Amino acid sequence: MSKPGKKIRAAILGASGYTGAELVRLLVPHPHVEIVLMTADRKAGQPVAEVFPHLATADLPDLMAVDDVEWPGLELDVVFCALPHATSQEIIKGILHATGHGFIDEMVIESPSDYANAIQGSVKVIDLSADFRLRDLSVYEKWYGDEHRAPELQKEAIYGLTELNREDIARARLVACPGCYPTAALLTLVPLLREKVVSRDNIIIDAKSGVSGAGRSLKETNLFTEVAEAMHPYGIASHRHSPEIEQELTKALGEQVYVTFTPHLVPMNRGELETIYVQYAGGKTVADLRKVLEQQYMDDPFVTVAPEGVVPATRQVRGSNHCVINVFEDRVPGRAILVVAIDNLVKGSSGQAIQNMNLMFGFEETLSLEQLPLFP
Repeated sequence: MSKPGKKIRAAILGASGYTGAELVRLLVPHPHVEIVLMTADRKAGQPVAEVFPHLATADLPDLMAVDDVEWPGLELDVVFCALPHATSQEIIKGILHATGHGFIDEMVIESPSDYANAIQGSVKVIDLSADFRLRDLSVYEKWYGDEHRAPELQKEAIYGLTELNREDIARARLVACPGCYPTAALLTLVPLLREKVVSRDNIIIDAKSGVSGAGRSLKETNLFTEVAEAMHPYGIASHRHSPEIEQELTKALGEQVYVTFTPHLVPMNRGELETIYVQYAGGKTVADLRKVLEQQYMDDPFVTVAPEGVVPATRQVRGSNHCVINVFEDRVPGRAILVVAIDNLVKGSSGQAIQNMNLMFGFEETLSLEQLPLFP
């Protein structure tokens, strides 16, 4: 917990992406946080106002390249890593002094893991990449195609699904925030599997996300003429969020769970909607599923179980840290349909990261996340 009256000093690595911009937007009004460092290699040297004009009125440091940061003597309390997967590992390894080097060695810059070794004091890290989400390193290597470079830190990383892991997050120094698709799926399915009201068999997740979910880098498939007036699936039977979803569902049930997961890109800026198809466990009904979800989230500030018959939609959560869930009886006997909506950039990424930060520093969980959804 931070000292009363003293603001914690925050760094955002990868601040020029969509998740980085959302971190800034949400952190600027936080009463206990000061942003003191922002990195963005492709935009290094530029003021934030040039990269994101909507943030021009905020008092923020200019963007820097990671290699140019003068880590020795730098005082930080929290580091948000909004970097691509495989980029975060060695930087975080240095930040958390997990290199095995001696003090003299830590002054020598030989690799990315050395960049941050001389950072002063105790620091907490919140990683928004996929680098620390998967507990089994062989699974990480299979799905991400590279050897994990910080296995000693993977053992202590806490999976940052806030509503279902608060106590561990509050004690952590390294939190791995979930992907946006897993966030929506797991908030919906984990309580149901844990209470054994749905079967582990034949779970189907039909997921749709706005184009911002594909990132800000230049890609032909993300051009306006490629995505406008059309919708398409991608990563069919091969999306990297599949093992993450299955990992957490297996943990909840205590038995191996497999899912059919298909994401789709929708021609809108932000928002995420998942329609999930499940089978009842023996003798259960739609009322049992509703009861479990309502009891799970009755005191949660951001997760809402909608009234019966109300269909969740992305317009109900746009720009907010809220999640709306509902459950419907399928016309096929023995099956139910669950619908969940989140904002992929807020609850699915930066908002959840700040929610975790609040827990890690003993702040009110809702601080800087109180804004209601935008409409229209």
